[in-house]
Amino acid sequence: MTDTATAAGLDPATLSDLLRVAGAPGFDRLHEQIRRTGGCAAPIRLSGGTKTLDPATRTVLHAYNTDAEPGGVLRVACGNRRASRCPACACAWTYAGDTYHLIRAGLVGDRAKGTPETIRDHPRVFATLTAPSFGPVHNRPGPRPCRCGLRHPEDAPELGTPLDPDTYDYAGAVLWNNHASELWRYFTIYLRREVARRAGLTQKAAREQSRVSFGKVAEYQKRGAVHFHAVVRFDGPKGPDTPPPAWATLDLLTDAIRAAATRVRVVVPANPERGFENDWVLLWGDQLDVQPIGAFGDGEELTEQAVASYVAKYATKAAETTGTVDHPVGNKEALVLLGVPDHPRRLMEACMDLDRAYPDRRLRAWAHMLGFRGHFSTKSRRYSTTLGALRQVRADYRAAQQRASLGLPDPDDHPEATLLVVAHWSYAGHGSTPGESWLAANIRRDIQLNRETAREALRDLEGEVA
Repeated sequence: MTDTATAAGLDPATLSDLLRVAGAPGFDRLHEQIRRTGGCAAPIRLSGGTKTLDPATRTVLHAYNTDAEPGGVLRVACGNRRASRCPACACAWTYAGDTYHLIRAGLVGDRAKGTPETIRDHPRVFATLTAPSFGPVHNRPGPRPCRCGLRHPEDAPELGTPLDPDTYDYAGAVLWNNHASELWRYFTIYLRREVARRAGLTQKAAREQSRVSFGKVAEYQKRGAVHFHAVVRFDGPKGPDTPPPAWATLDLLTDAIRAAATRVRVVVPANPERGFENDWVLLWGDQLDVQPIGAFGDGEELTEQAVASYVAKYATKAAETTGTVDHPVGNKEALVLLGVPDHPRRLMEACMDLDRAYPDRRLRAWAHMLGFRGHFSTKSRRYSTTLGALRQVRADYRAAQQRASLGLPDPDDHPEATLLVVAHWSYAGHGSTPGESWLAANIRRDIQLNRETAREALRDLEGEVA
């Protein structure tokens, strides 16, 4: 069996389990379950069932139970948004897709998602707010070499790491990450004040005439610092359905963003008892980028499509892109056993050291995130739709598909045909056997290939139309 396993690119244990899975009763149904999860790398296994009843007569219209399923369980996708935890799985792909549609709906408009097409005429910019410097790091500044004297290739492992780790402000870096959400909150407060000031209005009058909406996503730089990419848009007083006033121009919005960012200060008090003698004054970095967003197809470099795609790309990535891990770590010794590289390891150790001085910030619990404890994707209330609404649309569509396949009445077509669904589910574990994991990986690959083929076909079609 060893020669066969080697030829197939499998270790003997995986091949043995794969043969067991393929030869077991119900293999076709198992294959269908895995495909329905999108080839999830860590599916949740559930036991139980559902009954669909006519509430008037208590007649059972349909019943399902996992007793007849392979292994007596139903496998469902784990739902983890991290691509590192569930690579190329439907979970991360769906989350990125939802983020794309959420951001795009706030740029081009989509009545089904609560935004009119007229918002394309509203002033909007793509802003990037970054962290300040905590010490010089290896980088690729362009035509000139790095400060170390070398020209680093794009994939050089030293990129983003300090030139001198002993003088790098690791404590300041993780405290900045830990308070990044507060920095953003104060930025939005100051932004509205700066808008009113430039318009020559009181804050109340500015709110009565206009609204500032945003959608943002967090991204980790190679050095381990969080920065935010945000779409910021001017609306009228009632949100995207109303045009902004004449004074709400693109230049005014750009100037207000820059001024608001420079005003933000968050102070972390000293704690001499724990060895931290001075206050930390946290602020945004000097590298603030604000660019206008052009309409798709108008020859602009930064288009609506490009912005939505760029933001969605980071929806499934977190601190693990810097070399850390994607799960909590209990102590410093574990970092060595896990093989965490030096720079992210020092950042995680700084979290653990600071946790004793600032226990309310829960830095140890968020050490694997390098201190950051905020949401990766957030938006203002009236920017566009919500992730929950997008998930509900998908759930309603699948429910309609199931009703059609079972021959059950559609409540939209027959309001009087109310159905009662009684469900009972129990957690039966998660994950897959080696053979099931190999099968899921191949299904994932096929799904990804089909998606890429479909995208290429769509791009070719759009090119022909243009």
